[in-house]
Amino acid sequence: MGKPVHGKRYRSDLEKVPAQPVPTREAVRILKQFAPTKFDQTVELAVWLGIDPKQSDQQVRGSISLPHGIGKSKRVVAFCDEEQAKAALAAGAVAAGADELIQKVQQGWMDFDVALAIPAMMRSVSRLGRILGPQGKMPSPKAGTVVEDVPAAVKEYAAGKIEFRNDEGGNLHVPVGRLSFDEDSLTENVEVFLARVRAVRPATTKGQYIRKAALSGTMTPSVALEVG
Repeated sequence: MGKPVHGKRYRSDLEKVPAQPVPTREAVRILKQFAPTKFDQTVELAVWLGIDPKQSDQQVRGSISLPHGIGKSKRVVAFCDEEQAKAALAAGAVAAGADELIQKVQQGWMDFDVALAIPAMMRSVSRLGRILGPQGKMPSPKAGTVVEDVPAAVKEYAAGKIEFRNDEGGNLHVPVGRLSFDEDSLTENVEVFLARVRAVRPATTKGQYIRKAALSGTMTPSVALEVG
């Protein structure tokens, strides 16, 4: 399989990428200097971690509300009792409920980005593990999607709260905003996320934890960050 062929704009942008990692603010500044596109690009942060992803005690996952959001709302469902379901719908959930919602998902309905559940529903929701698990949508205490206060959680996730989880290579990929965000907002979002990743470092990891990190837009080359 041949290497991907990039257009003139991408190659021109590539010439502006420093050979060495740069501070976050400088990386954001470089992204903003790349050739503009006709749409507002998502800015993604990629983080390479010094973990063994095959070890269950070295998984890195969690959730976070970035200080300036990510410029995109999310469709949220909530598995909960009838009383909380009404509050969840009022808070912005696209669907909420118990057995009927579980059955709907079992029948193939997947028009949502995030699934929340109250602890009392997890025994029933576990039946959806084979459906939601592969898509990263299974509610989990570790990911922060098994909650007591459903309406509050719905509002947070609908507003763009993000979940993160390392992939099979031990890497994280998360949206941290839009290219239209100002320099300060993007910089703070990146720094807050990296601080969160450092805070959930597995106790069993050894050596350098965050090995590399890079920022990129939907249509741009990536710019390596200094991660210390």
